Amino acid sequence: MNTKQLQAKVQKFGATLSAMVMPNIGVFIGWGILTALFIPTGWCPNEYLNELVSPVLTYLLPVLIGYTAGYNVHQRRGGVIGAFATMGMVVGSDVTMLVGGMIMGPLAAWLLKKFDKAIEGKVKTGLEMLVDNFALGLIGVLLCVLGYAVAAPMMTGIQNVLASGVNFMTDHNMLPLTALFVQPAQVLFLNNAINHGILVPLGVQQAAEAGKSVLFLIEANGAYWVGLVAAFAVFGSGVAKKSAPGAVIIQFFGGIAETCFPYCLMMPQTILGPIAGNMFSIFVLTNFGGGAVGPPSPGSVFAFYMMTPKACMLVNTIAYFGSLAVSFVVTGFIIKLSDKPETAAALEGETATGTAGITGSVSEEALARMASGKISALNKVIFACDAGMGSSAMGVSILRTRLQKAGMSPSISHVAVAEIPLDADVVVTNVNLAQRALDTTGGKMPILTINNFMDQKEYDQIVAKIKEMLADASDDLSAEGPSIPLFDEKNIVLKASFADKKEAINACADILIGRGYADESYRQDMFERDADVSVYLGNGVALPHGLASSKKSIKTSGICFIQVPDGVDFGGEKAYLLVGVAGKGEEHVDLLGKIATILCDEGNLNALQKAATKQEVLKILDLS
Repeated sequence: MNTKQLQAKVQKFGATLSAMVMPNIGVFIGWGILTALFIPTGWCPNEYLNELVSPVLTYLLPVLIGYTAGYNVHQRRGGVIGAFATMGMVVGSDVTMLVGGMIMGPLAAWLLKKFDKAIEGKVKTGLEMLVDNFALGLIGVLLCVLGYAVAAPMMTGIQNVLASGVNFMTDHNMLPLTALFVQPAQVLFLNNAINHGILVPLGVQQAAEAGKSVLFLIEANGAYWVGLVAAFAVFGSGVAKKSAPGAVIIQFFGGIAETCFPYCLMMPQTILGPIAGNMFSIFVLTNFGGGAVGPPSPGSVFAFYMMTPKACMLVNTIAYFGSLAVSFVVTGFIIKLSDKPETAAALEGETATGTAGITGSVSEEALARMASGKISALNKVIFACDAGMGSSAMGVSILRTRLQKAGMSPSISHVAVAEIPLDADVVVTNVNLAQRALDTTGGKMPILTINNFMDQKEYDQIVAKIKEMLADASDDLSAEGPSIPLFDEKNIVLKASFADKKEAINACADILIGRGYADESYRQDMFERDADVSVYLGNGVALPHGLASSKKSIKTSGICFIQVPDGVDFGGEKAYLLVGVAGKGEEHVDLLGKIATILCDEGNLNALQKAATKQEVLKILDLS
């Protein structure tokens, strides 16, 4: 495993942790506001409303994390059992069990998913709901009890040890040293993993005991990034100098740190500026009683002050703007000692995919491969970032405007890189996340990369590349010879025999791929579709076909028909007729609907099972 692949795996693990917390950050902020306002030392002390603070922290937040973690593994059922299992940890512990939710939520969902998969297709008709509910209840209560009696005491001890470690570092002025790995890790797109996966759970426990925590501000104090890009705005040159003021505004008011990372990557030695700034901030916060009541997310100045308790206002202000100033001075000094023309060139370098000369996660050759390909239409564009909330949301806004100016109006949305939908036509992501995007999509769609979210030229390059891919597809289409018939005698097999459904699906794939309706990758899609939901329809009919994401594998629409007189087993049911389908674009749904209508007629089913000639089959399966 090379360094880039290892980085992608670490990013992926971190994203898994942060994906349990990030969707609930709004509730964390709400709890922080409750705390800042109504606790005895808050802005508006209120004994009655203060009663809300502890239950929200003790019960709601861990259970929400358990639900979200479970949902990420097994959708709604996973979320429900994840919340149930987490409750045992909550009641069995005397500390806030956010980590308990991060453990029990996915564990419970994973076990339920395995059970659901094991009994798939084996439950008698009419008993599905009974089995589903009792399975969830029995597995859930077992994990709830285990969490209460076994796991909660263990996790309480572990969290107490971690809390003692944090307190030791704080008491001995060692906490500022965390900046030595926090800031480099942020640039490697591990920021959400560190903050939401590690610091927020520990910070919540500390805030529950002390009313505030410095841990919320180790990673989320965006002031040191403001200082870095402000230094580029003053001392930089070329495109760096021109684009940096925009990054200052976006980071200061919007809290999107990803807009600052390219400047640091361009001159890696400037990372010393944010490190020094954060060390100053943490030193002030730990020595003079600063901290926050909740996680400032995103790390904008607004969120910073919303999470600042009344007693910490002065200390936090000194820490924030002092951090900004230190980062600005150190970064500016480094830039002044560096060669300015190199600074300009690094951001002005251009490649076909918009990777502007900055060190990325994969080689230039690999990036070129990911950006290669043809697209027959541009219906759906995905802009992916680490968490799917900050930089990608901003990128969507800019890219949408650029595409509209070019006469294209596709659906364009932002998602986390781990959640890229497989029905997208094009994916756009940061170059540091390119390997993870490739892992998620399996190379089924072009991936275009961007370095600097502030560089308008890179967006223009992306639009130009999309136009190129559309043009290439159009040229290929015009160069095609006579079209293949949707369904003819060559697509029909009579009196076949198969040992199992794998052979049967392979036979359908052989016809569809061999006739040129789809490429070889469609075979695997057909097997994945059956593994997800059985392609057996009932009444002795199976309908092997691909996934919603298979449009990249399908060249043109076509169907095949195979008659199996002795039948073939599909999960306990016998299929005597196989109708394989490869539908291009919207034709996929239309074809399935027409075939279903024909096969709903019992007379047609009997006639197809008894058909002795291919002409009889063609007459019945008339899809014109």
